[in-house]
Amino acid sequence: MHPSTQKRRVVLMTILRGFSFGALLGAVFVAGFLFRGAMPSQAQGKQHYPLLEQVHSLLIEHYLRPLPDATQLEYGAIRGMLAALNDRLTYFIEPAVAASESNVLAGQYGGIGVQVRRDEAGRFRLYPFRDGPAARAGVRDGDILLKVNDQEVPLDMRQDAVDQLLRGEVKEGNGVKIEVRADAETESTRTYTILFETIEIPSVVWRTLEEEASFGYVQVLRFTSRTPSELKKAFEELRSANIRALVLDMRNNPGGLLQESVAVASQFLPPDLVVLYEQSRQGEKEYRVRDGSTLTDLPMVVLINSGTASAAELVAGALKDHGRATVIGQRSFGKGTVQLIFQLLDKSSVHITTAEFFPPSRRPLEGAGITPDIPMIPDSSGRDVELGEAIRHLRSRLSQG
Repeated sequence: MHPSTQKRRVVLMTILRGFSFGALLGAVFVAGFLFRGAMPSQAQGKQHYPLLEQVHSLLIEHYLRPLPDATQLEYGAIRGMLAALNDRLTYFIEPAVAASESNVLAGQYGGIGVQVRRDEAGRFRLYPFRDGPAARAGVRDGDILLKVNDQEVPLDMRQDAVDQLLRGEVKEGNGVKIEVRADAETESTRTYTILFETIEIPSVVWRTLEEEASFGYVQVLRFTSRTPSELKKAFEELRSANIRALVLDMRNNPGGLLQESVAVASQFLPPDLVVLYEQSRQGEKEYRVRDGSTLTDLPMVVLINSGTASAAELVAGALKDHGRATVIGQRSFGKGTVQLIFQLLDKSSVHITTAEFFPPSRRPLEGAGITPDIPMIPDSSGRDVELGEAIRHLRSRLSQG
């Protein structure tokens, strides 16, 4: 292919991807984009693979059963090539899922409005969005997904494939039939036919705390293209409530878009401070506070846990390293690499690890994570002991003037 043609047809996108996506919102945030631009391939070397071509010829001549079509064989070859890198975050996805993941990180997609999570037994559980089509139909938090369109959902099915089954184009009469049951094995199953709607996915939720009305609470669920604007709205409402302190909750936040994570950290830090460092084949790059600061004056706690990953770790690390916030919870996941997403000719895409990121202290994140200032052991009964400790800590700080 001519380089200019390839340049037009390869799309480069940037993401900090959390490895814990399966534990939060299913594969809702498995990928996305920072910018849509063209970039020529830098691949060098042979353009043909004689051994691969020889095996293909032998299959055509000798294999007992019908071969998959050429596209599926090519997909298999791509997956094999990437598997040889032994990098779990460099991988290939097919066109339908590739389209879905970009739409989701943009904050919108066509579907029934549910989070999909896999439990310890490997079962897929549904958590409907408030006021979404699944919730209105009667789907309950924690319902186990048994069938989609009368087809059983196997336990070994890929997480992103399950998500894809529950999404689709929003048009008249287009939807999905699901069969679910509650946790109890003895409960009868329930069946719903739900039409697809445009799902607006919040990335930020906020409120004042019932335990302390003068404390604001902001939970960043993930970093999407809508996160900065949602965070601005949260700040406006909390400021009008005259809050005296703030809790930023990033527990189980799997990451997301790099630039948006820099924008979030920038709202809490004074101008020009380093937010993170990037190391790649092109050298080192600094990302500094940008677009002005909003909440630099209030006492602040950041909540993290083992599900806090990637971009969320960078935000927590920047706030901790600059002494802006006290970090409470458990050590974070420890994912400090970034992936570029290249769109291929048929709209499939390939994720390729290209860089490593570090907080201002330059302590490695990859495999290490962020260590909290106040470590907490999760409560076995599910009580939110981390939030309780955050409230006590902020009350103590305010009492000391």
